Amino acid sequence: MMKKALLALADGTTFEGTALGYAGETSGEVVFNTAMTGYQEVLTDPSYTGQIVVMTCSHIGNYGITDEDGESIRPWAEGFIVREASHTASNWRSQESFSDYLVRQKIVGIEGIDTRALTRHLRDQGSQPGVISHITMNPKTLIEKARHTPSIVGQDLVSRVTCTEPYSWNEGTGLWPTEISSGHPDSTPKPSTSYKVVVFDFGVKLNILRRLVDVGCEVHVVPASTSAEAVKAMTPDGILLSNGPGDPDAVPYAVETIRTLIGWRPIFGICLGHQILGLALGLESHKLKFGHHGANHPVLDLRTRKVEITSQNHNFAVGLSGPHESGSQGPEMFQSPWGQVLITHRSLNDECCEGLLGVDMPIMSTQYHPEASPGPHDSAYLFRQFVEKLMQQQTT
Repeated sequence: MMKKALLALADGTTFEGTALGYAGETSGEVVFNTAMTGYQEVLTDPSYTGQIVVMTCSHIGNYGITDEDGESIRPWAEGFIVREASHTASNWRSQESFSDYLVRQKIVGIEGIDTRALTRHLRDQGSQPGVISHITMNPKTLIEKARHTPSIVGQDLVSRVTCTEPYSWNEGTGLWPTEISSGHPDSTPKPSTSYKVVVFDFGVKLNILRRLVDVGCEVHVVPASTSAEAVKAMTPDGILLSNGPGDPDAVPYAVETIRTLIGWRPIFGICLGHQILGLALGLESHKLKFGHHGANHPVLDLRTRKVEITSQNHNFAVGLSGPHESGSQGPEMFQSPWGQVLITHRSLNDECCEGLLGVDMPIMSTQYHPEASPGPHDSAYLFRQFVEKLMQQQTT
């Protein structure tokens, strides 16, 4: 007989299901992810620290778990919610079943609930604190616990996920033999020139590091609290600001450091790194109603009018304090203390700022994840554009 489990939200909504994963209780902000695949990458993405993830795809775990597919050394999601979990794996690469992995990694989950109804509720009412319990089946008790779960607003979650010591990285993504023989875009030889890049680890995904290696970068990762002086002493050709969890306003030390480094070397920000760069430039942050989590988000490049299908994972966004011109036919511009900056990309779902580019300084950033492959490789060009900025820096 399968053990019951209960999910309770802070607004008083409850869902009864079946216990999945590690037997226990967990709490966090409940968010939904619309990706059809990639549950292992979701679990191991440090950006999900402090959050319980609902997968909207109805069947999760089909292809099991493979060590090399993780985005960090361990899972970071606080809990996992699925409609139906596959307890066996059908994949020659699989090393462990999805359910066994959750048990071994002590991830508390729940299955057998109406995830469509839950997703619609979160979409309408907004992401909110919740509790999954295999122990307590009293709804009132769990609702009260959910209401006392701290909000991610104002929490410095970066300090929980960043590395403690600097390290170097030299592993690329690698390719399947069929990709090499078919002339895959990433199968071209690496540049003969190597560019030294310092990566601020705000919760970096490993595939960001791999993509940097692919385009010819010598990668050095440093903790989020590293000072501007320490970075300058490393004499890099460029700086990358990684993804990470939570509220960008909760890491003012990182914003101040990046503000000091603007204009000194080319900077590329991704996700939380984009937000931190935006704050350093003078933009304001705000929390989204239910965030962007999934692998099918359309983004418009305002310069080319081309649409990219992107992978996203963020609860906050940055933008201008005043209203922008909806549906503008070109990139929007604002004045920073260092010069003009373009807003180059916007979400076609809610018009969030999705990209920045310096006019008078070598900076660029993207709110989505160019290292991910949500089907197409629409965003891979951004790493090559960053390398072009590093080349220009060396020649000036």
